[in-house]
Amino acid sequence: MENKKKVAKPEGKLAVLIPGLGAVSTTLMAGVELARQGKGAPIGSLTQMGTARLGKRTDGRTVKLKELVPLATLEDVVFGAWDIISEDAYQVAVRSGVLTDKHLEQVKPFLQGIKPKPGVHDPEFVRRIAANHIKATKTHRESIEAIRQDIRDFKKELNAKRAVMVVCSSVETFRPLPEAFQTLANFEKALDANSPDINPTALYTYAAIKEGVPFANGTPNASVDTPALQEMAKLEGVPVAGRDLKSGQTMMKTVIAPALKARMLGLEGWFSTNILGNRDGEVLDDPQAFKAKEVTKSSVLDTILQPDLYPELYNKYSHKVSIHYYPPRGDAKEGWDNIDITGWLGYPMQIKVNFLCRDSILAAPLVLDIALFLDLAKRMEWRGIQEWMSFYFKSPMAHPGLPVEHDLFIQLTKLKNTLRVVAGEEPITHLGLDYYGDDLPLAR
Repeated sequence: MENKKKVAKPEGKLAVLIPGLGAVSTTLMAGVELARQGKGAPIGSLTQMGTARLGKRTDGRTVKLKELVPLATLEDVVFGAWDIISEDAYQVAVRSGVLTDKHLEQVKPFLQGIKPKPGVHDPEFVRRIAANHIKATKTHRESIEAIRQDIRDFKKELNAKRAVMVVCSSVETFRPLPEAFQTLANFEKALDANSPDINPTALYTYAAIKEGVPFANGTPNASVDTPALQEMAKLEGVPVAGRDLKSGQTMMKTVIAPALKARMLGLEGWFSTNILGNRDGEVLDDPQAFKAKEVTKSSVLDTILQPDLYPELYNKYSHKVSIHYYPPRGDAKEGWDNIDITGWLGYPMQIKVNFLCRDSILAAPLVLDIALFLDLAKRMEWRGIQEWMSFYFKSPMAHPGLPVEHDLFIQLTKLKNTLRVVAGEEPITHLGLDYYGDDLPLAR
């Protein structure tokens, strides 16, 4: 396939701008710096460690993804952040308790140099944090203009030629999607009216798109998953992705559920619960904030299992999701899953999963990959929904009218095949019939 896509080179620094200087973002920042110093490996990052086979299995051609397409290097990544708490990145990292003292001391000056700009805050959307570092703006329009100016200032301060924004802030309280988010015209009117329906994350989204900055939403908050802001992203020529990082328990669902369907095993029920003690856990202790997370965590099973196609297997299963704030656990989240399945003749069986994970350790490399891939998309002049990045999200977006794909392995194939096509290589179908010649004739 000789049709390599034209991609502008990743020249100069790339500013990764993050609303929400918390456990995930500081773990990312520290990890990137440790990797640059040769003191840590970027495990969990496809852009840094992933590979793609090219051509036939017999060709012996396998390359790293970062060699297949022109991605920004770790050496060129710089960071900026906003937060409603005034702590610098080192203070946040120490408080979060994710990394060891040894690792933190090795990057202390680097993290101390990352000081957040004041964040946009609405206590009706984030009710469990005592904010002390808030923009003095009085209207939505003023907040947007302040964020846009921050983006310009970050690029100057960090000597960056390009920027991307990835939201890693606290989960906001859930609200059914209001009319303001249905069209861009409605959204503009709601901004002018200073509508209480518009959440802080949406203001960051609007500002980033207006500045031509690729945007991803790593939270369940209303953002580019809405028709209004998707419309805006297309008009402004900005690539967008989201929502809610798929890191722990939901990742396991997108692995196990495809296996059940592949083997045509029935599902009677899936009970999921978590205990978590970091700031995210504290925020999710608010029932309305948990509702927003519950929506994204619960959405994957129906899409994967397709109960409309297999009603006798998946039409009546019970699905329960809960999260419990438990301070002693800190960032070391524990997830339990009890899965009641049925096999031949309807005989019952069970699968039990106990995932003792580290929330921010799983999420940090996802944010890195998202940032680097969004930058690639911008340099290719792609715009709007980047469905090929669904691999990273609990509730990924697709073009209106298209079913969303949640199967982790299909998502990975989609991502790698997209990169193959960008590089002028053939997509891989895994058909394999051409290896067997006359043994498996396709025509008589």
